[in-house]
Amino acid sequence: MTAGDRMALSPAVSGGRRREQRAWYFYDWANSAFSTTIAGVLFAPYLITVAEKAAVADRIDVLGLSIAPGALPSFVVTASTILSAVLLPLLGAVADRTSRKKDLLAGFAWAGAGAASLLFFVQGDDWQVGVVSFIVANLFFGAAAVFNDAILCLVADPGERDRVSSRGWAFGYAGGGLLLAANFVLVNYSASFGMSEALAVRVSMLSAAVWWAGFTFVPFLGLRNHPPRGVVAEGGGYLSRSFGQLWATLRSLRSYPVALTFLLAYLFFNDGIQTVIASASIFGVQELGFETGTVLATYLLVQFVAVVGAVLFGRAAGRFGAKPVILAGLGIWMLIVTAALFLPKQQLAPFLLLAAAIGVVLGGTQALARSYFSLLIPAGKEAEFFSFYHAMERGTSWFGTLVFGLVYQLTDSYRPAIFALIVFFAVGGAILLRVDTARGIREAGNRAASVH
Repeated sequence: MTAGDRMALSPAVSGGRRREQRAWYFYDWANSAFSTTIAGVLFAPYLITVAEKAAVADRIDVLGLSIAPGALPSFVVTASTILSAVLLPLLGAVADRTSRKKDLLAGFAWAGAGAASLLFFVQGDDWQVGVVSFIVANLFFGAAAVFNDAILCLVADPGERDRVSSRGWAFGYAGGGLLLAANFVLVNYSASFGMSEALAVRVSMLSAAVWWAGFTFVPFLGLRNHPPRGVVAEGGGYLSRSFGQLWATLRSLRSYPVALTFLLAYLFFNDGIQTVIASASIFGVQELGFETGTVLATYLLVQFVAVVGAVLFGRAAGRFGAKPVILAGLGIWMLIVTAALFLPKQQLAPFLLLAAAIGVVLGGTQALARSYFSLLIPAGKEAEFFSFYHAMERGTSWFGTLVFGLVYQLTDSYRPAIFALIVFFAVGGAILLRVDTARGIREAGNRAASVH
């Protein structure tokens, strides 16, 4: 297929749709503050420090289980994502029946930001407040993402989605990186601001919550609510109709075997990606012996490299197709976790090289997975299918963090724990190889966009 042919499949973007796309980009800009400053860098090491103060014989009691403080963040993410697995599919069924998707996107985002702001009050040995606040914030983060990704299908035609999705991720990494840069200065030079490092960390997490809430106003004001399309006719009240649509979708999933195969692949390789993201700061501080400020600066490098990586992956998908580019990214992820096994302690140059490699593939693989899956979704069920997608992203990624936590619990080392994630990338890639893109697009009744 020539470039001209591909462009013919994607009509010119109208002024109104382009404005909505620009507003949509800013939700990635907004929510990246939580995923970088809090979930990616500061929460896990800080929670470990707080839990260590409450530990007896290097263990704390969590619902009757004896847990090492170093494993606590992994198990917290596990609990949060299991809850998401239960709740997000129902939320998707509700979302497809309403025209108020952008209102619900903003509502869940603001609720999540409110929960995240409570992390400011976690101090001393009060790790329980941190655990509950993070679980709630992470749950609302996933809920808002269901609506955000469903809106992608409403503001971008199939031929635009790789580009729009990649730009959204690039905006996200740029926004998250900008705030992270400010927080790096605050944490690394906390004494100059008259703060302890612990207070600087708490203020930084609060700033991420405020950033998330504040910039969510841009999509809230810039997007418009689109009427629902093609919903299943069900009797009863609003909630019962939503349950009816969810049940109808569950029954009809066998009619979309390619979408199901992709979801299975995504379950595995996204487990690996999410666990690397959630555990990178722990690995840098606890295993490699770097200061929190150094790890924060390294994560900042990842953010800005990821901006370039997301754009480059989007362009590569336009030339080679999304699926081959995702597979190439998974190969790089396998090399990354293998290199982490041998990374020397307190050697900054190798650590920075590994971080740069993560940045190249981080945004690209996630952005293309989102736009690729959108091609396999039948019209009118965008939110519901993306709720299953996020059940894989946030609701079943508990398996990766569980494996990471268990391997650490057994070995007292984060090196074998992070290397164990290679299995997720290998299995996910093997399943993705079996996905027939053209067939999946036909099954969903969509129009082919470009090479995929």
